[in-house]
Amino acid sequence: MPTSALFQDSLDGKRLVVVGAGSHIGRTLARTASAAGAELILAGPDAERLAATANALPAPARLQPADLTDEDSIAALAEAVGPVDHVVSTAAVPANGPVSGLVLADVQRAFAAKVFGPLLLAKHLAGRMNEGGSLTFFSGVAAWRPAPERVVMATANGALSFLVEALAVELAPLRVNAVSPGIIDSGAWDRLGADKEAFLRGVADRNPARRTGTPDDVVRSVLYAIGNPFVTGTVLHVDGGARLV
Repeated sequence: MPTSALFQDSLDGKRLVVVGAGSHIGRTLARTASAAGAELILAGPDAERLAATANALPAPARLQPADLTDEDSIAALAEAVGPVDHVVSTAAVPANGPVSGLVLADVQRAFAAKVFGPLLLAKHLAGRMNEGGSLTFFSGVAAWRPAPERVVMATANGALSFLVEALAVELAPLRVNAVSPGIIDSGAWDRLGADKEAFLRGVADRNPARRTGTPDDVVRSVLYAIGNPFVTGTVLHVDGGARLV
């Protein structure tokens, strides 16, 4: 879908930090925001993936290493970017599996990406945000539709939904929101191989929207959260209604 159809407003002159810009959704967001005139800082732990995103953009972008499990790395990100308008973190590190087999270090990394990292991004970047700025983080449908072997994912996503409410109150008038995707055909399900099509068809058949999501669907919601000055402390569900059935 052309970026002009995805986002009609201008981000000219706005400085946008995308944490997790090497992911499929992060790359789609970066491409759309760049086309809308944003000055982009692409952040994440994988320099090669960040470079691949930068190479796909219509305008130059800055690359900045960032590891949400390391507060010093987050502090360095804040120092490097200076004043910013919007920060979006798509970061996620799943720790799926039965409770009996969970490894504490894996659980801690999952919470670092979804909860501790966003909290530290707020700590180090909120004071550098320009008037009208926003923080947008990623939750997920698992918090509202828990499933076996997804205990950590459900809990971390749920914790983030409460975190954005608390931050929205404390950091006001800075706005803080979350986007909560459902099953998105972003490339993550390619690992299913020949079973992918049947899996996604089954998801679509169950969803009230009767289809699976795309990265563009998610990016629309991120840009809405960024652009609407009267939306804060809110979780925007982009799941086709999956949490309801």
